[in-house]
Amino acid sequence: MVIFMTEIRYVQPDDKEFWYSLDRHLPEPEFMEKVNTARGYVLLEDGIPRGLLRYGLFWDNTPFCNLLFIEEAYQNKGYGRRLMEHWEKDMARQGYGMLMTSTQVDETAQHFYRKLGYKDCGGFVMDIPGYEQPMELFLIKAAAKQAGKDVL
Repeated sequence: MVIFMTEIRYVQPDDKEFWYSLDRHLPEPEFMEKVNTARGYVLLEDGIPRGLLRYGLFWDNTPFCNLLFIEEAYQNKGYGRRLMEHWEKDMARQGYGMLMTSTQVDETAQHFYRKLGYKDCGGFVMDIPGYEQPMELFLIKAAAKQAGKDVL
């Protein structure tokens, strides 16, 4: 029986090469901002980075998962769930009561988020030339509460 050790930690400057191997959307100046604000995580399997999650604050007060990505060979093995649950717990520890994410309606990620308890809350269509894409679907989830505090 092979036992793997999974670790999730905040993104660090040395993660830049790995980060950009998966995340082609984050502008270069924003990488260090994610490092400095601890708004990104790296999932490591036996010390080797295999996935990432980055987030920002929607309306400057609501955690919004902007990107969750697991290396292709490690997809559908529970790593995405682990990263999301880690993020949710971290956000609850920080006192946030609601979480958000989004995905395009033609992507299967919507089903993954619903399995994690997220519910649809709206969307929008981008039809500006050069920026067209299928409708963006927004999903929300309340952080679990225990004894008056947000905890997951």
